[in-house]
Amino acid sequence: MRYEFHSGSRLEETSRQEGLPISEIMLRYEMEKSERTRESIVDEMKLNLSVMQESIREGLREDKTQRGFFTGEDAAKLMKFAGQSNMGKNLAEVTAAAMAVVEWNAAMGKIVAAPTAGASGILPAVLIICGGQKGFDEDEICRGLFTAGAIGRIIAQNASIAGASGGCQAETGSAAAMAAGALAELCGADAAAVLHAAAMALKNVMGLVCDPVGGLVECPCVKRNAIGAVNAVLSCDMALAGIRSLIPFDEVVGAMRSVGNQMHPDLRETARGGLAGTPTAQKLI
Repeated sequence: MRYEFHSGSRLEETSRQEGLPISEIMLRYEMEKSERTRESIVDEMKLNLSVMQESIREGLREDKTQRGFFTGEDAAKLMKFAGQSNMGKNLAEVTAAAMAVVEWNAAMGKIVAAPTAGASGILPAVLIICGGQKGFDEDEICRGLFTAGAIGRIIAQNASIAGASGGCQAETGSAAAMAAGALAELCGADAAAVLHAAAMALKNVMGLVCDPVGGLVECPCVKRNAIGAVNAVLSCDMALAGIRSLIPFDEVVGAMRSVGNQMHPDLRETARGGLAGTPTAQKLI
């Protein structure tokens, strides 16, 4: 297929040769692979976007009664505090939205796995909240989702997006890389800068373990989505400022795979190590 890609270098090369942004390459790849029309694929992505928007709204409702076992209403607390936040109101709102989605997931609400349920808050928070603050409309945000999809596809093919095989670096790290790259493209970055943003986001959490308390996607997952959103925005800004990742995106992905393979099984979603193995966590289950 003309728009097939298995690496960041191939994606960047196609972008340069065709004069197309990553989002358009991903869309054309989907058209080739699925033999569907542009309109049907975009409509499906817009449906994903609507679910993301709803999951943020529901997760931020102060009057909601649904909760997880260990979490609920923290996102609304941070959103209420946003105006006093040391990190600034805009970034506080982004992090609150990231938490909201994962809290809504814990309450059995409908979310979009982006790329997984445990990391589902980062991408929507960055694109919808931060994107909205910058004035991007729904069509632009939808294009950002295609960019994110391309980055996530490369990571999934060459490493992992699952905590069970790669630790939390593979979940919230991948989500942050997807969000950083997507936001960078929407802000005018070329494919090279988009991949630098993604590489920096993934590098920032290299080695992060997956240690869910009680085996539930709640603690520490909710708060890691918050820091993942900050990671994504920061990595995007660094790339937009002209800062480059010393290690290329494809090599960062390879390093993440290697680190994940070396992790002890207790640190890969088994709920036996890390925070899950602490005395307090053991008393809770």
